[in-house]
Amino acid sequence: MRTFISSFAILIISIFLIAAIEPRVITGNVMDDQGSPLSGVSITVKNTNRGTMTDLNGNYKISLSPQDKVLVYSFIGFISKEVSIKNKKVINVTLNPDGPTVMHDHIFMEAEEQALTGAIRPGLPNRSYAKKSAMDGSGGYYNSYNPQFNTEGYSTIHENGYKDVLKQPLSTFSIDVDKASYSNVRRFINQGQLPNIDAVRIEEMINYFSYDYPEPDGKHPFSVYTELSTCPWNSDHQLLHIGLKGKSIDKEELPATNLVFLLDVSGSMNSPNKLPLLKNAFHMLVNELREEDRVAIVVYAGAAGLVLESTPGTEKQKILDAINRLSAGGSTAGGAGLLLAYKVAEENFIEDGNNRIILATDGDFNVGVSSNAEMERLVEKKRDNGVFITVLGFGMGNYKDDKMEIIADKGNGNYAYIDNIMEARKVLVSEFGGTLFTIAKDVKFQLEFNPERVKAYRLIGYENRLLNDEDFNDDKKDAGEMGAGHNVTALYELIPAGSKESISSIDPLKYQQNQEKSKINSNSELLTVKLRYKQPDGSTSTKFEKAVKGKVLDQESTTESFRFSAAVAEFGLILRNSQYKNDASIEDVIKLAQHSRGEDPEGYRGEFLQIVKTAESLIDMRAEK
Repeated sequence: MRTFISSFAILIISIFLIAAIEPRVITGNVMDDQGSPLSGVSITVKNTNRGTMTDLNGNYKISLSPQDKVLVYSFIGFISKEVSIKNKKVINVTLNPDGPTVMHDHIFMEAEEQALTGAIRPGLPNRSYAKKSAMDGSGGYYNSYNPQFNTEGYSTIHENGYKDVLKQPLSTFSIDVDKASYSNVRRFINQGQLPNIDAVRIEEMINYFSYDYPEPDGKHPFSVYTELSTCPWNSDHQLLHIGLKGKSIDKEELPATNLVFLLDVSGSMNSPNKLPLLKNAFHMLVNELREEDRVAIVVYAGAAGLVLESTPGTEKQKILDAINRLSAGGSTAGGAGLLLAYKVAEENFIEDGNNRIILATDGDFNVGVSSNAEMERLVEKKRDNGVFITVLGFGMGNYKDDKMEIIADKGNGNYAYIDNIMEARKVLVSEFGGTLFTIAKDVKFQLEFNPERVKAYRLIGYENRLLNDEDFNDDKKDAGEMGAGHNVTALYELIPAGSKESISSIDPLKYQQNQEKSKINSNSELLTVKLRYKQPDGSTSTKFEKAVKGKVLDQESTTESFRFSAAVAEFGLILRNSQYKNDASIEDVIKLAQHSRGEDPEGYRGEFLQIVKTAESLIDMRAEK
């Protein structure tokens, strides 16, 4: 009997312990005081940077750890509310306007050109809230509506396959420091849906995170780090980790900056997670400006207009006032806006300085130059004039990821997706130098694999950054840019030499014999890494080369950087339902990430774990249907 009671007690305690460890999931809805759903409400765990946003219908879903006690609900124009979680599974919240509620047929934007004045499109549910600006005390109106459609655009990704080292010993690609895919994937999952597979660019998910690479100490502006171990999702393969660390520069030592804010104020930006979030993001950026920096503001809707001439960083309030006066309405002449922004940047060009356009948009261009091909040709013509570009994506529903990626890739730039104010702070404050200051341009990788060590290789991600082998030495070929302090990480899945695994289905050749090449220059090196790069204002590249011995480490001996990047890659393979995922599993992703979380001062790796656990529930729900 005692044995039975003891076993029963242990069972009860175990159940409670499991319940305490497993993450809780809270769902709910957020409405205004009239019962209308609010889209884009920020919901955060108090005293953390973990959170989510409501979807187009005001619904949300958030995963919590046992120690989380309070949720904070915040929305521009409304009074924030804190709610104790306790034992609740569903929390519905009503937010009250922070000021008088008024109805408006249209919104006004203070700009010189009549074409920039916007009107709300008829037929959409419309409710506007008036709120005094906390920055300058002026009254500003914005409009909230929920478009009941989804026209988001993503370029198709055809995953890289395995390459036979005897036939293709070289792998050549451009670096990619874009991080937009990860925050966009996070937005999907936090809203309770799995992302479009073409929204999952694994290299951008990996590069969202910082890794512990050594600072460069030689004549080159970056260091190269490599690591090799067994592949977590295929024990017959190896995983090669290559890290590039850009030189860090103190903010005080950064060159003077000539910025042009190119802001989309068209009707498609008329929702809380677009123009209002954009304004808050740029408020933070303005506060980072120094006296030697300058800012001009160009806006576009049905046409483009200059609303602030180039203004020194000492006049922050003047810049903030110009941002506060902007409102949304009208069609979207993105091409005209870009042309005017380049013109303004060139007129205020700073020699030996940082000249950059910051484009903030949802990418929904529909007037004038607007197709992907037209936008590509436009920025290609302008990229050699010394003006770089940063693209910041906002919003959902009509988000045009493919168009913004092209502008950044072809216009000497980088690309981030801003899904909440915390991401804005990460991109524009915490990573200020890397986002806005280029230390090397046209950076290319070329790896030569040793057939004595490697039978075949597969580059994970970077599908839209692949180059021909001959492009490596061609200084006319465009490639990616490296920002100050930026990390770039690339992973290769390798099939070791001697493996019996088949990698080719090509018939034997009739006029040439299929035979292995003579083993000359025999050595134990795994590969040679070569890089080419140009100075930000240069036209001739510099070459950097490093041989890699490639000792195979057991997984327990690998660094946290290796294990965490592998966890992110494995998660990406699962989200894409990749044909190369092999034994990849959410359980393995969680295990890898938990054992490589490290100090995590900003909480980004902890947030990744919560996103993975939420995705696991969504995957299970899909499997049950």
